[in-house]
Amino acid sequence: MEFYLLLTILLLGAVIAVVIYLTITTVADKFFEKQKLDIRSKNIEITLPLRLQAYERMCLFLERISPSNLLLRLVPSAMSALELQQILLHEIREEYNHNVAQQLYMSTIAWEQINNAMNETVAAINQAALEVTPDAPPADLAKKIFAQVIDKDVQPVTHALKLLKDEIRTLF
Repeated sequence: MEFYLLLTILLLGAVIAVVIYLTITTVADKFFEKQKLDIRSKNIEITLPLRLQAYERMCLFLERISPSNLLLRLVPSAMSALELQQILLHEIREEYNHNVAQQLYMSTIAWEQINNAMNETVAAINQAALEVTPDAPPADLAKKIFAQVIDKDVQPVTHALKLLKDEIRTLF
């Protein structure tokens, strides 16, 4: 009889120990999960504005390097086609260098599209510059650049802007 009583007490003690263990681990898991969610929430509070600012800056970058905006801003300051080409390329490089850190907050696909748009714009400027003499009026180069851009089926700057806008929509 004492053996059964001792066995019952041991079994009851083991069951209570298991129940206490499961309760403590469940409570601890929920506590740690809540802490993770709080940390993630605070990170989002900090990074979301930075990400939005990065997308905003890159949209502005793409608008500023679009050939139509570049040419409207810079043609009057050039004296020759060669000088205009150099000014355009310098302006694109400066804009890019000013915004290169924004890639930290963007997807790889978005950043690749931005680089692609920039490289295609540079290629269009260089190709158009090959078609005019270096001492030609800057307006001649501008016309050639516009012709290069119009000939493309998909405008790289427009495509990159669309992709950025689509990514921003996924954040909300």
